[in-house]
Amino acid sequence: MITREEMLNELREGVRTVTFTKKNGDERIMECTLNMDIIPTEAHPKSDGNTLWDGVDVTIQAIKCYDVKAEGWRSFLLDTVSAYRK
Repeated sequence: MITREEMLNELREGVRTVTFTKKNGDERIMECTLNMDIIPTEAHPKSDGNTLWDGVDVTIQAIKCYDVKAEGWRSFLLDTVSAYRK
């Protein structure tokens, strides 16, 4: 299984296709990235200074990323990932 840091590094490099199981049990295939050169400038994250939510995401192993097809930010739980590829 890929670690959180490995997944974040993969997403920072470029677009990756991630397959995971949503909370409702449906499988989702998402093309996503954390590469700011790919994410439109207007969609770049804006910090609100609230580190509490970042801490929660780390605790539950959630990964926030930009969905290039849906053109928006989404998240998934690392332990629900069944596959990823470049």
